[in-house]
Amino acid sequence: MRCAPMMPYHLPLMALAAMPAGHRGHEAKTDLKRNCVRLDDCVCFLVMARISLEVRPSAVLLLLTLLLSSLSRTCHALASPKFTKIPTDQIGVSGGVVSFVCQATGDPKPQVIWNKKGKKVNSQRIETIEFDEGAGAVLRIQPLRAPRDENVYECVARNTEGEIAVTSKLSIIREDLLPFGFPSIDMGPQLKVVERTRTATMLCAASGIPDPEISWFKDFLPVEPALSQGRIKQLRSGALQIERSEETDQGKYECVASNSQGVRYSAPANLYVRVRRVPPRFTILPSSHEIMPGGSVNITCVAVGSPMPYVKWMLNSEDLTPEEEMPVGRNVLELNGVRESANYTCVAMSSLGIIEAVAQVIVKSLPRAPGTPIVTETTATSITITWDSGNPDPVSYYIIQYRAKSPDSKFETVDGITTTRYSIGGLYPNTEYEIRVSAFNTIGQGPPSNKVDARTGEQAPASPPRNVQAQIISPSAVTVRWEEPEEPNGQIKGYRVYYTTDQSQPMSNWKIHNVQDSVITTIQSLAPSETYTIRVLAFTSVGDGPFSDSVHVKVLPGVPGQPGKFRVGKIRDTSIELMWDPPFSKEPIKSYELIYRAAKHSTQEKKVFEPRSSYVVEGLRANTEYTFSLAAISSKGIGAFTNEIFQRTAQANVPRNFSVNLATKTSVLLTWEFPESSSPYRFTVEYNRQKMEVDARLRKAVIPNLMPDTSYDFKITSPEGNLGGLRHRIHAKTSPPMVINRPEIDHSRETETTITIILPSLDTRNNVRNIYVVVVPLKRGRGGNRHLKSPDEMDLEELLKDISQKQHDPRQRQVDLRRAYITARFTPSTLPAFFTLGDQLDYGGFDNRALESGQEYVFFILAELNSTTGKMFVASPYTDPVIAPDSDPQPLDAGDGLIWVVGPVLAVVFIICIVIAILLYKNKRKDSEPGTKCLLNNAEMMAHHPTDPVEMRRINFQTPGMMSHPPIPIAELAEQTELLKANDNLRLSQEYEFTWEHSNLEVNKPKNLILAPVNGIIGSDYINANYIDGYRKQNAYIATQGPLPETFGDFWRMVWEQRAASIVMMTKLEEKSRIKCDQYWPSRGTETYGLVQVTLLDTMELATFCVRTLSLHKSGCNERREVRQFQFTAWPDHGVPEYPTPFLAFLRRVKACNPPDAGPIIVHCSAGVGRTGCFIVIDAMLERIRPERTVDIYGHVTLMRSQRNYMVQTEDQYSFIHEALLEAVTCGNTEVAARSLFSYMQKLEQVESGEHVTGRALEFKRLANTKAHTSRFVTANLPCNKFKNRLVNIMPYETTRVCLQPIRGLDGSDYINASFIDGYRQQKAYIATQGPLAETTEDFWRMLWEHNSTIVVMLTKLREMGREKCHQYWPAERSARYQYFVVDPMAEYNMPQYILREFKVTDARDGQSRTVRQFQFTDWPEQGVPKSGEGFIDFIGQVHKTKEQFGQDGPITVHCSAGVGRTGVFITLSIVLERMRYEGAVDIFQTVKMLRTQRPAMVQTEDEYQFCYQAALEYLGSFDHYAT
Repeated sequence: MRCAPMMPYHLPLMALAAMPAGHRGHEAKTDLKRNCVRLDDCVCFLVMARISLEVRPSAVLLLLTLLLSSLSRTCHALASPKFTKIPTDQIGVSGGVVSFVCQATGDPKPQVIWNKKGKKVNSQRIETIEFDEGAGAVLRIQPLRAPRDENVYECVARNTEGEIAVTSKLSIIREDLLPFGFPSIDMGPQLKVVERTRTATMLCAASGIPDPEISWFKDFLPVEPALSQGRIKQLRSGALQIERSEETDQGKYECVASNSQGVRYSAPANLYVRVRRVPPRFTILPSSHEIMPGGSVNITCVAVGSPMPYVKWMLNSEDLTPEEEMPVGRNVLELNGVRESANYTCVAMSSLGIIEAVAQVIVKSLPRAPGTPIVTETTATSITITWDSGNPDPVSYYIIQYRAKSPDSKFETVDGITTTRYSIGGLYPNTEYEIRVSAFNTIGQGPPSNKVDARTGEQAPASPPRNVQAQIISPSAVTVRWEEPEEPNGQIKGYRVYYTTDQSQPMSNWKIHNVQDSVITTIQSLAPSETYTIRVLAFTSVGDGPFSDSVHVKVLPGVPGQPGKFRVGKIRDTSIELMWDPPFSKEPIKSYELIYRAAKHSTQEKKVFEPRSSYVVEGLRANTEYTFSLAAISSKGIGAFTNEIFQRTAQANVPRNFSVNLATKTSVLLTWEFPESSSPYRFTVEYNRQKMEVDARLRKAVIPNLMPDTSYDFKITSPEGNLGGLRHRIHAKTSPPMVINRPEIDHSRETETTITIILPSLDTRNNVRNIYVVVVPLKRGRGGNRHLKSPDEMDLEELLKDISQKQHDPRQRQVDLRRAYITARFTPSTLPAFFTLGDQLDYGGFDNRALESGQEYVFFILAELNSTTGKMFVASPYTDPVIAPDSDPQPLDAGDGLIWVVGPVLAVVFIICIVIAILLYKNKRKDSEPGTKCLLNNAEMMAHHPTDPVEMRRINFQTPGMMSHPPIPIAELAEQTELLKANDNLRLSQEYEFTWEHSNLEVNKPKNLILAPVNGIIGSDYINANYIDGYRKQNAYIATQGPLPETFGDFWRMVWEQRAASIVMMTKLEEKSRIKCDQYWPSRGTETYGLVQVTLLDTMELATFCVRTLSLHKSGCNERREVRQFQFTAWPDHGVPEYPTPFLAFLRRVKACNPPDAGPIIVHCSAGVGRTGCFIVIDAMLERIRPERTVDIYGHVTLMRSQRNYMVQTEDQYSFIHEALLEAVTCGNTEVAARSLFSYMQKLEQVESGEHVTGRALEFKRLANTKAHTSRFVTANLPCNKFKNRLVNIMPYETTRVCLQPIRGLDGSDYINASFIDGYRQQKAYIATQGPLAETTEDFWRMLWEHNSTIVVMLTKLREMGREKCHQYWPAERSARYQYFVVDPMAEYNMPQYILREFKVTDARDGQSRTVRQFQFTDWPEQGVPKSGEGFIDFIGQVHKTKEQFGQDGPITVHCSAGVGRTGVFITLSIVLERMRYEGAVDIFQTVKMLRTQRPAMVQTEDEYQFCYQAALEYLGSFDHYAT
């Protein structure tokens, strides 16, 4: 062993390490040099230890580290050459080729040369090809010449450490003297051109005895697959397979066959690896965007080329993508908080060029303020203004705000103005207004303009002078006074006082007294003791106002004046209360005289009574109109009577004394008195343009759907003949909009008898007097189908009775168990954070009584507010429902004893089961292994020795048609199918006709399946059924007719005898009103058919097929078997399915459920030939595709008819087989077990070999492969319907569109842009539709009514990104009519992620009503998809839960804007999540594909498609049993 000389740079490093030790370090360095002058041994480096005493420990460590690394480089063993590849003796054929391969190793690396007779070979025919830097060399001799080349050749390897040699002998045989078994190349490689990254296969086949070994040379050097890391493989056939080919794979390849007899080379063949060189081009150009200030946007830019280009983003000259992070092919620019508009440039670059594309990001801004309005015209009730727009950019419309200039007035708004001139009408005369204008664009409303003030013109007064009074001041003079009119409409110029002693005279005959600038005057020269009638009017410069009511005065000193404000008080059926203000009188009033009568012509009654200000007239008749007039009496005489007032008495039994007892934020409680009555009495409460009909016997009513903190005027009326029109008016105000969060259940604190809730904190404690905890027991019922009123809609008066009862009688604790009750009371200062329900303690005078075991409850908080206007309350929402714990658990004593008995028994049984399972498993392994080997052998022998029954038939019963229609490689299936369908299916028709060739040969007569005969019954062995072979499996199927009632027994006997586990039924029982098959299974329970007893165990009905599980028991046998029947229900009555997608899903289910050891699959339709044949051919071909990569539709149909004639009955069916197989090949199998979804998604995220996008992107791309022909949108494309489509490219297919009932004489009245969509378990479970347009809103409500859809899902806002996405098709506050339907808003609930609205929809034609519920999801972002699927999954669950509870049988209507993107996601996830629950399987791709067969473009974007996967995975995470 030697030590290599030490590199000089080590010494300065050592000195550097020792430097901190000062001079001693220098000595150390010198010492090291002195001691390492001779490096005869690597150990010399350990002299370093000597300086360790002189330097710091850290320096020593550094030195040791550096020296150890030097040792690894400089201290290694030198070695003499050693051969790693030794050439072998060769026997070649004259004129052929041989190669000797020699390679050696050593240190230093040896050089290898070839010698012949001691001299280096040197000849034109003998070539040495070096490899491994000269350490290997191939001696190639071509062509061989005998005997010249026959010799011993020497390979010599030498380096500085030595030299070795090895020899090999070459023998040459003439072609005509070759021994038997000498290798022969049967098939050599051919010229091949392959695209880079594709797989290249160089073929080679050789024969000889013994079988020759095959090896390969490339460019005269041996090919070594072992060094390629699996990329290059030599197949068992001898072929060389090169995967992911590279440019270095290009070259000249030779196949070499060698055995003990000799060696033979194939002719060389070139492999060319073509590198596609395509300059970059954009496949997705970056799109421009308009966004809100501070908004976010993602801009996608995708470019392709070969080589693939790098893609970056730039802003002006600034690179936005760091060079080290520059992605290939696709770059998404994420912009957040954008404030300024800018141009962003996407740059794609490769070695072949650079391209650019620009995307504009325009930041929208609010419009500017318009110019100050100019008043151009005024009238008494209007002001006309004009203004300058003030905006260079377009304005959507203008908004005018105006208000009267008074302290309390609020701005009123006029919007939707599209011109810069407008006349504001409906104003008050002679009123000063301030007016301003704002502009509105797609972003929103801009700032207002400067205000302009304007006054309206005058008008004659609209109301008379108020409170007119007359007083006697002398025997001939009267003072008259009044107040200004309520609506003067201008400046009052003066008043006219009219007076007369005969009020029956026309006003023109009355005397007039003019008054200016005063509201009091004296009228002189009156006739003593006469009674005068006085009326007053006001006038402006425009004209006179109306007259005041008459005032009467008697011109007699000391006589009282006329009583003031004579009016009616409480009204009852037999009495009326009258009220008044005392009149002016200088003399004391002694009494009052009241005159009244029932009608004008009845006898007048008179009452005199002592002075007072009210009087109740008793003894009146019910429901009768009376007139009343009143005068005061003094010692000087009687004064003037008041004007007559008219009033009707109440009906005998009518509600009275209306009052508002309490109010919440959205409701008030109206109460009244009403005597006990068996007959109904109805009246109407009218408020805010809404009406509510009430039964008076209830004595109270909750008025719902009110606005918080709002004053309401309630008018109570009843039909004429009852109350006689308007009777009562009551004012009330709702509670302020105070929010109380709902209490939450704290499951961590639950005990066996109590439930703990977390109470919300109150933000506004000052306004709250008391807080009550309310317990609401839920009614028990099947299916939980109950409607729980919101707390605001509850009868709080009934609830609050507990308060008054407990205050008056603390012992009163008995509460009805079935109704809500108060369990605790707190003040804001004593409100705890947690509250335990059911602890049976007293809280604020309320018993927190025990919860009923097993009862379901909800809870809420009720806050009583401090209010001066009456009782006001605010309630929280309900908690989630919770079931009270079982407070009486079972005793454990008995169970403890039982464990000692049952435990050992269960243990023994468990051990026995394990032993049996192991034995069965071993037997199964034994049985299966030879079969597997046999199958592999068959696969290898297939080309020469076919064992497949179908292939045997193909050979034995070959027809000219079969010879001219060979199997089709699946790579050519699409092209072949297109050729067949060209020219209106011409070639397909010809090919189908050919399949009937020789169909009636004797050999093809049907071979019936034979049953085991039943003793004594002739013909009992017959059934109309035939065995049909599958792919590589005899009798894989049984094709039979749909059983007849007389053959039910035979059918089930066949199922039993053939040990079938699956029955495939390809028809419905009835089609086109004709019986296609009789029901041969029980609808429920057990039926006996002949010798077989059949029990229905389970039925699973899905949208397109039904799976029934049946149990079979044959009489005389102890065995029971389970059989599944699969019925495909989506085959149309006419023709074939429009798309094969549902059928393929059905077939996959059949195959997945059929046990591998079961008997034949029994297939039937009606006659057992048409649809039955389709099923069998498609299934057999799918089995064939896996190993063979070919399909043989023609051959299989032809040969199938040799077993049962007429199989595949129509040309349409033959075409459908092609379509189904093409879709299966194109789409592949995308179904995955739910528990494997995560790994499947990870696989999809990888970039596929040979592609530049992920598997998921390719999967989504495959969805878009099929384009619908325009003939599929016949009705949608009619001129009368085109305007009804929101987008021209999104229309319903003719076959799935929702049809409305046509309106006579109105073209297109049956059309709406909506499609029926099948759910997981139900056909037409959904309606997918666009967001209604203004012109289609009536059609939308018509659709909901006609198709009984009571659930509407809305997945968009009305406006997004400044554009209308959906017209507001529902009324917000008051009822509205849409054609025949009156829609009345009942309730609106604002949930965290959605809004639930409830509407009462009434058909005005017949008065029928329904409740329609609309769920509007508000958490979908305006761009992209939600970040998490959790909220959307919860929303889907809530919709379907509501459908189960309240929905009719009709579909759920789903819409976004176009009705395909978010709508598709909602329906896809609804189906996928339900399937996961029932089957534990997921297939997003096939689900979306199925949806797209029913409405185009469902799940519109790749982001939405990815969101479906993400949401499914999140849903999966919520199940514990899938967690592993």
